[in-house]
Amino acid sequence: MKALVFPGQGSQFVGMGKELYDSRKDIKDLMESANEILGFDILSIMFNGTDEDLKKTEVTQPSIFIHSVAALKAVNGLGAEMVAGHSLGEFSALVANGVLSFDDGLKLVSERAKAMQAACDANPSSMAAILGLEDAKVEEICAQISGIVVPANYNCPGQLVISGETVAVEEACVKLKEAGAKRALLLPVNGAFHSPLMQPAQERLAAAIEQTKFRKATIPVYQNITTTSVSDPDEIKKNLIAQLTGPVKWTQSVQNMIKDGATNFVEVGPGKTLQGLIKKIDGSVDVASAI
Repeated sequence: MKALVFPGQGSQFVGMGKELYDSRKDIKDLMESANEILGFDILSIMFNGTDEDLKKTEVTQPSIFIHSVAALKAVNGLGAEMVAGHSLGEFSALVANGVLSFDDGLKLVSERAKAMQAACDANPSSMAAILGLEDAKVEEICAQISGIVVPANYNCPGQLVISGETVAVEEACVKLKEAGAKRALLLPVNGAFHSPLMQPAQERLAAAIEQTKFRKATIPVYQNITTTSVSDPDEIKKNLIAQLTGPVKWTQSVQNMIKDGATNFVEVGPGKTLQGLIKKIDGSVDVASAI
């Protein structure tokens, strides 16, 4: 069985989407419609901006979504039987399985990005990548820290990202190294994504989601929060909202997709990050880029 997977924040690069834009008129039209929906020329930033321009959350998230959906259109969906997305990538996955239109998906992604940026600005916080330690040990140590610090991204065995108040994250990093972590690296982000500190953003996104039409899925999506097959629009909405303050359980999602029959994973969107993670989760499956 074939599974399509869609990347999240961090996979952006200057020039992203230009080859897709130049490849076909229908893809060009789709991408140009993004400028109208967003109210600014995001394509010029994607094609010709700087790394700094692209790192701004309100630019990064829509850019990756636009690239991912354009790539999906370029390969006509590839006849997949299940989909999943890493954090932001879940919105691209919901376009792939018919739950969201491109226009509605982009509007939600833009609102999500603005809400997350506002939450970051209101409460400076941070994230850190923890390498070489079992998930259970990371969870145990985070629970012992005073202040807010939680597991945020279960990326693959031996790679977990924590998120929370800066002081709490720094204290956790020290204790995690003492416990045997190979590395504990503060990430260059000014925000605690997928932690309770995203509560204001969650409320703002929930309001936008409730005003958006969600259709029944044509194929299941394996959502970050539940890690299991979901098709019901109301459940998908609930899980999307919960994702902002809850962890991205990527390892568990991929394991469940494999258990349910996935043997071939195709990454749709910029970069190859998810292919690397999937091979570390289970080296027996095939991974590839859509384009």
